[in-house]
Amino acid sequence: MSGSSIITLLSQLVTTTAAGDPGPVEQSFASAFFVSRNADNSLELLGSLIIWLLLLLSIVSIGLIISMTMSNKRDSILPEGVVEVVKTHLASGRFAEAIKVTGREESFFSRIMHSAMQQSPHGYAAVIRGLEQTADEQTTVRFRRIEFLNVLGQVSPMIGLFGTVYGMILAFQAIVVSGGNADPVMLAGGIGTALTTTFWGLVVAIPALAGYAIVRNRIDEMTTEATLVAESLLGQFRPGRSSGRKKSSSSASPPAAAEGDLPVE
Repeated sequence: MSGSSIITLLSQLVTTTAAGDPGPVEQSFASAFFVSRNADNSLELLGSLIIWLLLLLSIVSIGLIISMTMSNKRDSILPEGVVEVVKTHLASGRFAEAIKVTGREESFFSRIMHSAMQQSPHGYAAVIRGLEQTADEQTTVRFRRIEFLNVLGQVSPMIGLFGTVYGMILAFQAIVVSGGNADPVMLAGGIGTALTTTFWGLVVAIPALAGYAIVRNRIDEMTTEATLVAESLLGQFRPGRSSGRKKSSSSASPPAAAEGDLPVE
């Protein structure tokens, strides 16, 4: 085929497309996932709004999953470096330094240790109560932050079901208008809306619920581990364990200061 023949063929194709050729089938099929249309190919507003809302919720869901995963990493709950620093300070009797370190750091472990050590003037039982109470509060705060993922996972299928019911209403209206002999093309708009909104509702719900379960289990696992580590560090100051050490060093150690002197009774 000569170059002039190819140019002539391309010009005819451009002319045909400009004159109203519908284009490839794949394009119209793909657009059905983003726009709801009536039987006459006009835009169906409510169905399209439902689809766009679910698309927006899908983006929000993915963003929340990434954000919640990053904010609940191990470093934000049980940072190994802080644990080692606090452990070293406590082992060497530098209790004020341990309180200062946990007061400056924002991790889950630091918060519960700081709260517990501040209760040391009131005895070991108060220390453990402060630890457990703060651990429960901080865990609840983290659970509340990821609860929106659960809400998205529960609500989005309902929004998709609303679109499904609406699409079926459109399909049945087409049957009524045609006197019971509706053309399949007339039914395609309503059925397409029903199936597409169901599809997007599931696209939102499945990752949201999966992400919620994974992040929640991760929070539960790591906060429990952090609480056990904190209890282990504070357990060395139980009255039965620390009484002998206190007697041997009573002449060199001052009484409990305002900021907390951990060998408690």
